[in-house]
Amino acid sequence: MADESEIRHSKGMGWRFVYQTLRDEILTLMLEPGQLLDETILAERFGMSRSPIREALIRLAGEDLVVTGSNRSTNVAPIDVLNFPKYVDALDLAQRMNTRLAAELRTEADLKKIAARQAEFVEAVRTGNHLLMSEANKEFHMAIAAAGRNPYMAAFYERLLNQGRRILHLHFDYIERGNDGYLLTDEHNEMLKAIEARDVERADALAHAHTRQFRDNFFEFMKENHSRKFSFATMQV
Repeated sequence: MADESEIRHSKGMGWRFVYQTLRDEILTLMLEPGQLLDETILAERFGMSRSPIREALIRLAGEDLVVTGSNRSTNVAPIDVLNFPKYVDALDLAQRMNTRLAAELRTEADLKKIAARQAEFVEAVRTGNHLLMSEANKEFHMAIAAAGRNPYMAAFYERLLNQGRRILHLHFDYIERGNDGYLLTDEHNEMLKAIEARDVERADALAHAHTRQFRDNFFEFMKENHSRKFSFATMQV
């Protein structure tokens, strides 16, 4: 149940407040994969009618963050562990192609934008806030995609990055618990250097290694945490 300040805020913002709140909770796994999102309970929590709740859930469904079952119930979307290797294959291709294009076509203005996004990522890492970190990580990679000047490849890449943000949350958690403090910042810096040098092949290799690290760390996380409190039983395994 929301406190009084949250209720006052939500009433003023309508579905946007509900959408942003639930989206943040889904991305940070506060709302676990498979968890039921009951419209009546949510309406009570946010102190509003079911109409804005329903609108927020529709928006979340458009981002593949919630799913509606045959009985019209809405649940947090599962993390599809079974198809994770296929997801990584698609992410790898998109990441490599966009990074290659950036190394080939970037301008000085593009480099400044990529460097700015990287600085924001480094600052987000210092906060330890995984939500800020995953958003900053996405913006860094989308700045690279923008430098590649292929809107179709960039749009495909953005959708994959959005779909992987919950897994990235686990990725950050795994690295932090391993006492490895760099949290992708060194890899980002190397990618920026390769793009600046117009070294297409190195940019490609770094993008590929970046995806492989993400993949390998997730698998290690799964091995170590499958039986821990976080419920993987709600996922498709």
